[in-house]
Amino acid sequence: MTRVTFYLLAATEDRARQRFACRLARKALGMGQRVHIHTPDAEGTRELDHLLWTFEDTAFLPHGTDVDDPNSPVTLHETAVPGDRCDVLINLAAEVPEYFGRFERIADLVGGDEVSREQGRQRYRFFKERGYPLEHHDIGAVR
Repeated sequence: MTRVTFYLLAATEDRARQRFACRLARKALGMGQRVHIHTPDAEGTRELDHLLWTFEDTAFLPHGTDVDDPNSPVTLHETAVPGDRCDVLINLAAEVPEYFGRFERIADLVGGDEVSREQGRQRYRFFKERGYPLEHHDIGAVR
């Protein structure tokens, strides 16, 4: 069954959530897992695409926005459904994507502002009502 982990960030800006998504993707990739990042919109996809190249001075994460590219270990998109070979879904959007059940693990990133927290509570209830195993981690400031 899909495991769902909520990461509660103290920061209120979207950039902090995006940076944390990069770190989670890097960690999962290092464990040999394929990752898909569900972004909130086309602008979020463009911003994250750039950040995945630049969030570290000494490295980048190989990635792409073509969800059907079998050579891309990290994909990101706001609407396209990823291929069947992904292990981890990182959710940056306000909604739970319809295709969430195909992943072994979901990392749901919740910002520190009240709107993000309420949207996160709604997603938490969604998973809880359906019996998914849930956990959460409070994350301090993300640089």
